[in-house]
Amino acid sequence: MHALPHECPVCGGELIVNRLSCRECDTAIEGRFISGVFARLNEEQLHFVEAFVRNEGKITRMEEEFNLSYPTIRSRLHEVIKALGFEPGQEAGGALSEEDRRKILEDLDSGKISSEEAMRMLEDA
Repeated sequence: MHALPHECPVCGGELIVNRLSCRECDTAIEGRFISGVFARLNEEQLHFVEAFVRNEGKITRMEEEFNLSYPTIRSRLHEVIKALGFEPGQEAGGALSEEDRRKILEDLDSGKISSEEAMRMLEDA
């Protein structure tokens, strides 16, 4: 079965769902249904979002689960954010900027702060 497309291949407009049917009894329902923003995500992005929720948004857990580096996890998260129609980096007030995060990681790398302190600073953001 194919994923539900969200964009018209001819004009780029938003597609709507007009018909739903049951595989078991062939009942069909017709109308205009909204598919939601998550229909914009491909299968790999949906898998990433499921893992992100399961791991309570903790990037360190995501690194372990996917065996990927912090920058790679952040990059994939930014891809999902863009696919959902948002702009990465436009964080809520009080959250760390990308520059602040980078500074924390540099301080950790240079030994100015401990790994525990860096984790606390990143997770508190």
